[in-house]
Amino acid sequence: MSDEEWAAVRPLLPVPAWLGGRGGQPEGYCHRQTLDAIRYLVTGGISWRSMPVDFPAWARVYAFFRRWRENELIAEFHDRLRENVRKREGREAEPSAGIIDAQSVKAAASVPAASRGCDGGKQVNGRKRHVIRLSRSDPGRRGDGREHGRPRGSPPLLARLRSLHRDITLVWADGGYTGGLIDWCREKLALTLEIVKRTDDMEGFVVLPRRWVVERTLSWLIHSRRLARDYETCPRPARR
Repeated sequence: MSDEEWAAVRPLLPVPAWLGGRGGQPEGYCHRQTLDAIRYLVTGGISWRSMPVDFPAWARVYAFFRRWRENELIAEFHDRLRENVRKREGREAEPSAGIIDAQSVKAAASVPAASRGCDGGKQVNGRKRHVIRLSRSDPGRRGDGREHGRPRGSPPLLARLRSLHRDITLVWADGGYTGGLIDWCREKLALTLEIVKRTDDMEGFVVLPRRWVVERTLSWLIHSRRLARDYETCPRPARR
């Protein structure tokens, strides 16, 4: 991280117990070095054991990452950062709408058959990740959708979104989320799932309202080599 990035990140990090007078021993490594190591791993697509000697020992970095993940500190840090960015841009801290989309990623031979599948539309054998991009809603149209099967991974994500952000009442999606999922969201979550569809006269690549925001986010994820292909035996990051 640059000094400017670290200045923005440092106040958002949880205060260690020993530093807050709650006991425990001081940590042996700087948080900035540890975060740099994790970012290097994701960007370069390396395994934990391949961590360069310039960073703290890989086992210590992994232990730091695992502790943060299990205590949901990564999500808390992300929420704090998002709120600060929204306030800086003159927006409300809490979003009122979201845009959901899915991305199929090829899986390596280390991924077991039980946790992988085939996306027939994109001819990808691997795993699918669902992403929700948070936004603010504007008064507007409501879409309808043709009957399709409910995306398997999206209901848990939508339920978690509703529990974390009670102000969100509207989520935009593409045609793959139509069908029973619309009724399920309305009945179980009191959430409106609006479908943004392509029209028959559209040819080639067309920037669609609302959907382009989450599609841009998915393209950013692929810039990290560790996210461009799935190597993990378990869906959650595991020691390698």
